[in-house]
Amino acid sequence: MQTHLETDHCRLMLQRYPRQEQDPLQAWDAADEYLINQLAEQPPEGGGPVIIMNDSFGALAAFLHGHQPLCVTDSFVSEQGTLANLADNGLDPASIRIQDSLAPLPAAPTLVIIKVSKYQALLEQQLLALREVVTPATRILAAGKAKEIHSSTLKLFEKYLGETRTSLAWKKARLIHCTIADTAGTDRAALANPFPTVWPLEGSEMQIHNHANVFSRTSLDIGARFMLANLPIHSARKVIDLGCGNGVLGLALLARDTEVEVTFIDESYMAVASARLNVEHNLPAALPRAEFLVNNCLDGLPTGYADRILCNPPFHQLQAITDHIAWQMFQDAHRVLPKGGELWIVGNRHLDYHNKLKRLFANAQVVASNSKFVILKAIKR
Repeated sequence: MQTHLETDHCRLMLQRYPRQEQDPLQAWDAADEYLINQLAEQPPEGGGPVIIMNDSFGALAAFLHGHQPLCVTDSFVSEQGTLANLADNGLDPASIRIQDSLAPLPAAPTLVIIKVSKYQALLEQQLLALREVVTPATRILAAGKAKEIHSSTLKLFEKYLGETRTSLAWKKARLIHCTIADTAGTDRAALANPFPTVWPLEGSEMQIHNHANVFSRTSLDIGARFMLANLPIHSARKVIDLGCGNGVLGLALLARDTEVEVTFIDESYMAVASARLNVEHNLPAALPRAEFLVNNCLDGLPTGYADRILCNPPFHQLQAITDHIAWQMFQDAHRVLPKGGELWIVGNRHLDYHNKLKRLFANAQVVASNSKFVILKAIKR
């Protein structure tokens, strides 16, 4: 694993979060390097705020720390990684501010840096938010993998902000330059905000609300559908919906069991906000039995916190495909569950979760399976 980002303009030690021995993935990419080179040639000018959006693990925050940037992220893991990397480089974490993607942005920023997400809904939500605060003097500079910057990406910038052009590709990354249109005398609210999206949960009268960056934003994903059909009801008083997404599993439990308490946990601020919205709108009387927590897996939770954990593990972190998150979820579940506590997971059949669970729990039972998914239960002995 390479841990040092070295360019003509900076030398930074950067690691992904949470820290792993022999992590094969690095904490920055070519888009970060491209942005740093561009910012070194054209530093921020003016007295307004500097905003960085979607900085993976703090490469951009570290380079621009002298400008006291505001870092906007939907990822708790990214936030913690940024703070750790600043400290490792002898930079004061208090030199930056971090807020989630749903919080209001400061007015009249001097510079906005955007790492373009491959999830266009998140980009659209962020461009909508920027539209409310930028001025014609605001400089917009974005970057991403060349293969993930499409004509539709550029059209979003033009729709919400103004004239947009791209650079030549460099190390398979590309810059986006956007000139803010002068909207003086126009109605900034004329473009409707499509977020959060709302759709009916099949087989019920519930309406599911999804913020922009939540997985399976417009319908029930097939893994969750399979788990709902086999959801364990009763016999557990405290349940964690781990990696909750929009919270549909925990929501169904609250609806079917009037005594169960559910903690919704995800590393995405938008996911946890969506889960809260769904309980508030569909089961307001159940709110006292619901808790909502943004966290890296089950960090900091004590043994015995819950007697059942439900999990539909992700197989990516930010934009990198990796299985270490599922493994950490299983390890954390084993630590947090009391003796006799149960971990229920749903996953693609080919991911070999059965053997991972047997290594940790010394048991793994198939609850249900179909051609694509398997539901497994492991009990802490």
